[in-house]
Amino acid sequence: MCAAAFLRASFLLLVFSSIVSAQGPAKTQVPDSTQTREVDLVHLGDVVDVDVVGSLDYDWSGTLTPEGFLDGMDKMQEHVFALCRSESDIGADIAKYYGKFLRDPKIVVRIVDRGNRALTILDGAVKKPQRFRIRRPVLLSELIILSGGITDRSRGEISVYRPKSLNCAEQAAQPTIGGTFVKARQSNDSQSINIRISDLLTAKAGSNPEILSGDIVTVVEASPIYVIGGVGNPHQLSSREQTTLSRAIAAAGGISKDGVESQITISRREGRQSKVIETDLGKIRDGQAEDITLKPFDVVSVGQKGRAKAKLPPVFSLENDRDRLMNLPIRIIDR
Repeated sequence: MCAAAFLRASFLLLVFSSIVSAQGPAKTQVPDSTQTREVDLVHLGDVVDVDVVGSLDYDWSGTLTPEGFLDGMDKMQEHVFALCRSESDIGADIAKYYGKFLRDPKIVVRIVDRGNRALTILDGAVKKPQRFRIRRPVLLSELIILSGGITDRSRGEISVYRPKSLNCAEQAAQPTIGGTFVKARQSNDSQSINIRISDLLTAKAGSNPEILSGDIVTVVEASPIYVIGGVGNPHQLSSREQTTLSRAIAAAGGISKDGVESQITISRREGRQSKVIETDLGKIRDGQAEDITLKPFDVVSVGQKGRAKAKLPPVFSLENDRDRLMNLPIRIIDR
């Protein structure tokens, strides 16, 4: 990484650190007395314990059905809906039923294991892409800090994809009403949230949301430009700004000792067609040829002495993105 890029990445990391210090996870949308935090509602995969005080016969522990009901409470003939509900609301429903044959039953409902909730993924232009198991409220800026900060490949945008049914955000935003549950609350659809990094750095309202279980957060990378062959440091560049051929070669370390500046080809994909542009860096430097502005996914190949000119454009193999995401390290956020 060049000095300017290193300083930029260091500055972003410093600013994000100040955001986290100033706001802190404890200040994330603290609910009033009628609300429960999203992380404290029952999610799919949670293990729930029901304790009927003073009676072991009616105690129960288990998980939810895919539809969101307590799975296998044999002592109750009625199904108890628990998905995205608070422990107290679930207890109120159970107490109402047991009250038909038990005198003033005291019900204690607790989530005893949150370990099987959906993982949150942070990927893209961060130093350490990873997965998170979220057990307390956490802000976007904190996840970025935990992943080492934003790299110089960022396009300046962050995308948050929130799948349906993996979180309880809609339910947490509404006050609870005794033990009553409105099933329409289940119908939260998938969402996409787009955030500009500049807005996050300036603490613009709504730019630092709480991140929930199951969210897929992507710090969007600028489309790549590849410089290969006879250059000092063949590598991938980011196309955030307009980049000319001469600048791209300079950024790749310039022409190497075995490089041939008169044999430069640009392989460009246009729709379903491939286009090959041949040019000469010497002529560009002398003003005899255009310094071509590169486009995203262009492949600049500088010829090398003693090597035949390639007849076909280079092919870059792409790894299976799903497999890569599923193999990212997991970090638990619970304190």
